[in-house]
Amino acid sequence: MAEPDPALHADLERSRADLERWQAVADELQWSTPYAELFRAAPPYDDWFVEGTLNLSVNCTDRHLAQHADKAAVLWEGEPGDRRRLTYAELHAEVERLTAALRGLGIGVGDRVALHLGWLPETVVAMLACTRLGAEYTVIPMALPVEALAVRLDDFGPRILFTQDGGWRRGAILPLKARADDALEATSGVQHTVVVRRTGVQVEWFAGDRWYDELLATGSGEDTPADVPAAHPAVTVNLANRRARPVAVRHGTANLAVESLAIHRHGLAAGDVYWCAGDVSWLGAQAHGVFGPLLAGASAVMYEGTLDIPDPARTWQMVERYQVSSLITSPSIVRALRGWSLTAPAGSTASLRRMTTLGERLDPELRTWLGSVLGDQVTVADGWGQVQLGGIVTFDRPAHPDRLPAPGFAILDESGKPVEDGVAGEWVMLRPWAGTMRGVNAHDDNPTAAHWTRHPGHYATGDLARRNETGGVDFLGRVDEVVSVSGQLVSLNEVRDVLLDQPFVAEAEVFERTDPRLGRSVAAAVVLDPGAPSDSASLRELQDWVRELLGGLSRPRAFLVVDRFGPELEGPALRRALAVLSAAADTEPLHVTWEQVLASTGS
Repeated sequence: MAEPDPALHADLERSRADLERWQAVADELQWSTPYAELFRAAPPYDDWFVEGTLNLSVNCTDRHLAQHADKAAVLWEGEPGDRRRLTYAELHAEVERLTAALRGLGIGVGDRVALHLGWLPETVVAMLACTRLGAEYTVIPMALPVEALAVRLDDFGPRILFTQDGGWRRGAILPLKARADDALEATSGVQHTVVVRRTGVQVEWFAGDRWYDELLATGSGEDTPADVPAAHPAVTVNLANRRARPVAVRHGTANLAVESLAIHRHGLAAGDVYWCAGDVSWLGAQAHGVFGPLLAGASAVMYEGTLDIPDPARTWQMVERYQVSSLITSPSIVRALRGWSLTAPAGSTASLRRMTTLGERLDPELRTWLGSVLGDQVTVADGWGQVQLGGIVTFDRPAHPDRLPAPGFAILDESGKPVEDGVAGEWVMLRPWAGTMRGVNAHDDNPTAAHWTRHPGHYATGDLARRNETGGVDFLGRVDEVVSVSGQLVSLNEVRDVLLDQPFVAEAEVFERTDPRLGRSVAAAVVLDPGAPSDSASLRELQDWVRELLGGLSRPRAFLVVDRFGPELEGPALRRALAVLSAAADTEPLHVTWEQVLASTGS
């Protein structure tokens, strides 16, 4: 008889240990029906917590009332300086009232609710009320322009839309209700618009509009949380658009709960007060700034506005005010902090024990700066994850590596073979991950299918990587034409299509630009038709057109005007050459020749 393969045996042992770690976290939750089987292979997504039922809202609030009713669940601060503190008992009561009110409007299991809201306590209450009802929610960025908002609403198909009268942004008020009204003119299916009174600005009123506080007052009666299957969709999160239509992934209730709690317990664990500084529409903020802390019975700090208003030191002031023990944010925000203030005020970070970045790679220089500002008592960690996987998956410095589920990674070439150290390949996940999405909403072929077909039997992340001389991993960009900007995915093809739709743009190329101060951003190069306007004002309008259709992160930060594109350079080689030239571009468009593009390659 043949001897067993030692490598295969070792991998089976690692897989068994990984499942035991998932089980330990899952067993912390309150299940209405205990799961009969932890994991069952069923490609592509696999089945987790088979036959189990539960309610996410119950696990975030009800489960903690016996011991933590008076403990702060939410510590919120608005951009103008107003503050609210909600205990677990108060949060539970408000969620119950909104649940009853939404049920009175006919919302139940399987219905969809869109939240066009910023970081407000009401946003968290609405998220939990939806999961209490078994409804599926999505959070739409409040800065999204009207056209893009209309497309999102039409694609998601909610019965109820939550919005605000206005939203604070860098000291100004965004007209959210007015934008929502304009977007609703281009779509159908929304039966009620629930409006949070936030800024006091005057808004127009239409049939079906309701004030949040007045709706909340109608919520009373018996509350019976919905028991939903483990894989029942709880939240839909948008990826980068494809062909002018949104692509969104759907996350299962138990999948999101167990993944968020596992990362909180064993990846982020540090003290009892957690602050995820990022937009609430970002899945990382929902998983690790709301669900993770609440599932663990911790306190979640939430901030409404931009962190330099009114004072560049506001981040450190909030860390001190709320005694934050663990801060989670993106490297882009860290770069902004470095630009605003070189040092933290004395004593302001005394409570901080851990700072974790996610959404993009943390550069060594930025890590060194954080270490100098925060001191030796703070662990600085870099997290890697994806929207498709429910948030953070792994850390370079996890809190409890012996208890954190570890899916295992390899760097493979196109044929599926491991590459040597120093050689670039695709970052591939070897074992199943409980937080993996449960489905996708797309208008054409499933753009996420390649995750499982490119390297059959494994999850292909789409990230290019190589191992460096220290044994660490350097991430080098994407296999596909999608880039992460401030933790949000932007489709380069989508930006290119918008530029090519302009009648005076003959050719366009869109690429990723890396700036040591600003991090990753989108840049573009265009060839204009003869006679087309090429003055700075006209070209800035072209950039702004991208922002109006796709949102601010898609706006090319650097803009090149090239006299022509030739056959000598194409694809990745062309984008690399343009990225080199874009380093010289600032706020003004840069005019270059094709010969300069070729010269930038050094050949």
